[in-house]
Amino acid sequence: GPNDFPKIEAEMKAIIKADLPIEKKHITVEEGRDLFADQPYKLELLEEYAEKGWDLTVYTQGDFTDLCAGPHLMTTGGMKGIKLTQATAAYWRGNAENDTLTRLYGITFPKVSMMDEYFKELEELRSRDHNKIGRELEYFTTVETVGQGLPILLPNGARVIQLLQRWIEDTEQARGYLLTKTPLMAKREFYKISGHWDHYLDGMFILGDPYDETKECFALRPMTCPFQYQVFLNRKRSYRDLPMRLGETSTLFRNEDSGEMHGLTRVRQFTISEGHLVVRPDQLEEEFRQCFELTQYTLKTLGLDEDVTYRFSQWDPANPGNKYEGTAEQWEHAQSVMGKILDHLGVKYDIGVDEAAFYGPKLDIQLKNVYGKEDTLITIQIDMLLAKRFDMYYTGEDGQPHLPYIIHRTSVGCYERTLAALLEKYAGALPTWLMPTQVVVIPITERTHEYAS
Repeated sequence: GPNDFPKIEAEMKAIIKADLPIEKKHITVEEGRDLFADQPYKLELLEEYAEKGWDLTVYTQGDFTDLCAGPHLMTTGGMKGIKLTQATAAYWRGNAENDTLTRLYGITFPKVSMMDEYFKELEELRSRDHNKIGRELEYFTTVETVGQGLPILLPNGARVIQLLQRWIEDTEQARGYLLTKTPLMAKREFYKISGHWDHYLDGMFILGDPYDETKECFALRPMTCPFQYQVFLNRKRSYRDLPMRLGETSTLFRNEDSGEMHGLTRVRQFTISEGHLVVRPDQLEEEFRQCFELTQYTLKTLGLDEDVTYRFSQWDPANPGNKYEGTAEQWEHAQSVMGKILDHLGVKYDIGVDEAAFYGPKLDIQLKNVYGKEDTLITIQIDMLLAKRFDMYYTGEDGQPHLPYIIHRTSVGCYERTLAALLEKYAGALPTWLMPTQVVVIPITERTHEYAS
């Protein structure tokens, strides 16, 4: 454990000082069996590599020889600054049925001064980590018995999100959005129509046996889209009813892997400013432009507009059947339409292959946390498939039924993740209008205490 780090680091520094040459050697599987006869883990790897026909190599420094593909430095003296940073328990090869081992993490630099500068910068980053300052400033907490990815917003955090939510709802409604409030769960059959049952089952929280068709089974919603479609379907629609802009402050549930959980940025229950626009083909570009303009307004207001990047998330033609709905022609058409819109808007973007939703391409607005990990903050998607699944026809000017396009979008994204971004951006000192406590009267004498309160 960490208590052993000084002793281990002292030995590492002695090896560095010795400036031992590091020599590579090719071996046969028989030589490997002799070398590692008393090391069962390396023997296991050796046999596996040999069976795959891989080249077997070892590296030797001093009296230590290890099975490794390399490459390595020429000598151990190439490292000057070195430090162990963490010790964790890990299952051999990530399998819970295998032995538990101790895993050590460390970092090294060619100069001690470079290492000192790195740790100085790291300390500055940690001081801005929302997972640290958010707890210290009492914005949120987590409780082990409640569960991972289920943060509890304390009064400070709840107040900030309330301010954000009111602002977003007022902004959207001023732009013609209709407010909806839809259920948090639905039956298995509902998600089968939407496609989420086939493409997103592992990401949902299921209430009941998902495979027993004789019994009723529900799932908590991971998205709002199919629920809001029911508003459109409530009665027959004509071309005059479009565009229909639907907005909702939605609580969603996603069964994220436990290893992905982090503060407020990766959670299992979250709140989002979700909206869906049902539009005619001739309205698609203008409505997409307005969605994009809304994101620019919200980002600029929050002071995040210079910190984001844009990703045009596309399908992977090599993986059409497992992850995506629709035909290659439909996908190429949708991506062509979206690409032209983005180019007309002058958006500078990277392309993310295999990052699309299962029903269409999307524009992801990405933001990095203090450690450089990138998350999606806001998304705008073009859906050319789900309208048909739900028979969302409208009567056109020609009197015939037509399928609309659907734009899935958020204006500020997940409120919890937005709060995390703001805490890191401003190191806890949020813009005044978002501060949970904006003004405090401080009495200087006991007799004015009651009046000040």
